Amino acid sequence: MKSPTRVAASLLEKFSVLQDPRIERTRKHSMTDILVISICGFICGIDNWVELEEFGNIKKDWFKTFLELPHGIPSHDTFGRFYGALDPEAFSRCFTSWVQAIAEMTEGEVVAVDGKTLRRSFDKASSKAAIHMVSAWATQNGVVLGQVKTDEASNEITAIPKLLEILHLQGCIVTIDAIGAQKEVVKTIIEKGADYVISLKKNQPALHAATEAFFAEAREEGFETVPHKFTETLEKEHGRLETRKYWVTARMDWFRERREWEGLTSVGMVESTREVNGVASKEVRYFITSLDGDDAEKFARAVRTHWNVENNLHWVLDVAFDEDHSRVRKNNAPENMAMLRHVALNLLKGDTTTKKVGIKTRRKKAGWSNEYLAHLLGVRNSGYNPDPPKKQPGAKRA
Repeated sequence: MKSPTRVAASLLEKFSVLQDPRIERTRKHSMTDILVISICGFICGIDNWVELEEFGNIKKDWFKTFLELPHGIPSHDTFGRFYGALDPEAFSRCFTSWVQAIAEMTEGEVVAVDGKTLRRSFDKASSKAAIHMVSAWATQNGVVLGQVKTDEASNEITAIPKLLEILHLQGCIVTIDAIGAQKEVVKTIIEKGADYVISLKKNQPALHAATEAFFAEAREEGFETVPHKFTETLEKEHGRLETRKYWVTARMDWFRERREWEGLTSVGMVESTREVNGVASKEVRYFITSLDGDDAEKFARAVRTHWNVENNLHWVLDVAFDEDHSRVRKNNAPENMAMLRHVALNLLKGDTTTKKVGIKTRRKKAGWSNEYLAHLLGVRNSGYNPDPPKKQPGAKRA
């Protein structure tokens, strides 16, 4: 590489340990060139290998300013074969290592773990089911921390512990929906030096029923004999009024199997009342948590922030990256392509010069402007100026 970039200094440094899946004697293009062109392409809106080849050829002169490219731009077949054969687990580990190097996790950072199906990744020819990815989202930093694909014969229950194992979670609060209410999951979180807030549903029937009965009795008596903390939030926008009430308590003497759940110190209840156009609905949810039972605001923030993963990750991938319509489905390519989207999303979200525009617009801007794309990559002296020239006093319109 001719000119040092942030990608070269951090991401590609972490990816240098990847084993190239291609036969050495047939390699015409370096793995570095393939990765850099791919990352740039996915930043700029590419979503298949044919487009990636065209993109590379159009920007070939620019790429030559910091890549060697001894045999020009790789063909779409080369991109497809490379990512179809690349070990996705190794790719994921390198990605996570890179994120840990660039994202400073603050004390109390809420890390939301949630799954998403790549809807068009099913392959009728081989009867291969659609891929389901479980991702970890740092809600305050606004970055993807890692991803793991669920096994074809199982579900998120086996994938979540694998994902947690590769993450740096010291001091964080991990939030998961009811699928994460597993003893192995909470044990892993505590061993990683983090806390957890996990919702309960009837996949844990005994614990859910006992928690529901406990809070029903406590509310009936007005919590007179149950030490607890309470907080309430009110949101009003676009004709919708939502009130959320949060209770959390450390009283756990009613739950006999408490010690089997590593770190479990408190239980919480959230009552959400929503009114839209005069029609009201109510929902009550229960949670287990390792947080102290004397801080309802902290519990409420974790519960409320968890849904950022839907709005700021899954929704962005669907709308700005059109992920659900990707038809790449051969071998390891769908999983590796999902990782490329996460790399691109992290770089786009890391740009602090364009806060007023969304990710979709930033992608277009990167495609229009080599200077802005270089800025996202961290190329020194990219020539990008985020501040437009100011109008001179007394200047007249043409």
